[in-house]
Amino acid sequence: MLYLFLISLAVLALLSIIFEEVTHLNKAKTTLFFGCISWIVLFMSAGDPAHEKIVEAELNENLLEIATLWLFLMSTMTFVAYLNAKGMIQILVQKLFPQKVSVRILMLQVALFSLVLSAICDNVTATLVSLGLLTTFKLDSQIRRRMAVLIIFAVNSGGVALITGDVTTLMIFLGGHVQMSELLLLFVPAAVSVMLLAVLFSLKAEGHVSTTPIKREYQRVDVVIAVIFFSTIVATMALNVLFSIPPVLTFLTGLSVMFLVGHSSRSNKEELQILEYIRQVEYDTLLFFLGILLLVGMLKEIGTLDLLTQVYAQFDPNISNFVTGIGSALLDNVPLTAALLKAEPILNTPEWLGLTYSVGVGGSLLVIGSAAGIIAMSKVKELTFVSYLKYVPALLLCYSLGYGLTLLLSYKFYG
Repeated sequence: MLYLFLISLAVLALLSIIFEEVTHLNKAKTTLFFGCISWIVLFMSAGDPAHEKIVEAELNENLLEIATLWLFLMSTMTFVAYLNAKGMIQILVQKLFPQKVSVRILMLQVALFSLVLSAICDNVTATLVSLGLLTTFKLDSQIRRRMAVLIIFAVNSGGVALITGDVTTLMIFLGGHVQMSELLLLFVPAAVSVMLLAVLFSLKAEGHVSTTPIKREYQRVDVVIAVIFFSTIVATMALNVLFSIPPVLTFLTGLSVMFLVGHSSRSNKEELQILEYIRQVEYDTLLFFLGILLLVGMLKEIGTLDLLTQVYAQFDPNISNFVTGIGSALLDNVPLTAALLKAEPILNTPEWLGLTYSVGVGGSLLVIGSAAGIIAMSKVKELTFVSYLKYVPALLLCYSLGYGLTLLLSYKFYG
């Protein structure tokens, strides 16, 4: 009865996201409310001090994961907010993209840009930079929404081919189940499926769009901070691979260097303006993450994820992997992957590669299924849970194609 009540709270949280436009209740606040209530109920139902300690330990573990993500998001979003305000992202776009381009060509370019960027840096950074790119073009609301969906799928797809791009890929790699060279194979199905989605989205896209040429007055310190940002991304990848240093630590270090540079290069008044960019970080995004992760942590605590791993073991791994990817659109793919790895399934290399692709890309099927989706929903006002659903058939088709190609190539080379 208790577990049924807790699961119903998670369902209510999902419904509050779906019907946000009807109720006019901010999804960040409702998910945070249900997330907190679910843990309060767990504590109240513990029954004795021993069980209360167990729940407390689980909550602390959950909060540690959330705090890590919060700090990482805050660091990345502060960098991107600064560079965006100074026009540095727009300058980058002007270097990479033509000033006037057809919507169809732009979709292909944005898809490729997001795909490659997410392979070499984390999904959060890739999403923020790619969405920042969209703001430089004059797009109508429907095209902007379609572009945002394309970015979500491309970012999640690009991350599966390298351990620097996706946490679940890194987890499977560290478990010794796949080699670096084997993972690179996934870039082919990822690229093909993303390009297919870009083509499908561009079929009814007519006309041209342009970006207004700008000559922004930026100082040398702005260029230095841009260099610090990209150096931080490279350092994050290198230090994580070489010394297993958590990405959040490297990014916080980069952020501190940014503030130190700002302090040495500007007056106190100008430095306060730099610090103001932290306040530009949209806390609704962070609160939404907090609520979602509290709910996922609760589902993990009551054994829902363990139940899923038991179901996983009862079917052919190739089918289970495909369905698991779809499941990751509702449940966070990190605890889901952790639960599967803990169950220690006996899989061959193609099956492990299939799992890596599915848990990395499957979250794109719903807007709440990945960090990229949650960020995009907070940044692009046209993108809501309901409006995203109309793109699910195309996303499912591209996900299925990517998964099929993964199996085809994996069995050919490693079967």
